[in-house]
Amino acid sequence: MNIPTHLKYTKSHEWVKLEEDGTVTTGITIHAQGLLGDMVFVEIPQAGRHLKQGEECAVVESVKAAADVYAPISGEVITINPELESAPERINEDAHSAWLYKIKPSNIEELNDLLDSSEYQKVLESEAH
Repeated sequence: MNIPTHLKYTKSHEWVKLEEDGTVTTGITIHAQGLLGDMVFVEIPQAGRHLKQGEECAVVESVKAAADVYAPISGEVITINPELESAPERINEDAHSAWLYKIKPSNIEELNDLLDSSEYQKVLESEAH
């Protein structure tokens, strides 16, 4: 599986990308998308909502199941991906570009708690056994 090295990851299969402006873009990983299958619905937190690291903040629904998405870091949601409301299948097409929301971090140091690509690979390997 291709795990982009420029992203950070959570054990619950979210990815984050630190943007040049200091905001953080969030989505679900290819692994999570693969487990869920064809996406049919995405519920994303509203702009302005304050999230705490680890908090349930979104739901992705597929033909197989619904899964909670957890906030990888704390902060304020500043924008959501409006494309996903009408086209949740974009996640199936490319999970690492079909972002869910962008957040203005309240504690950028929380990024240090996240996994790099090699650490995330080890999580995937441990789940496979």
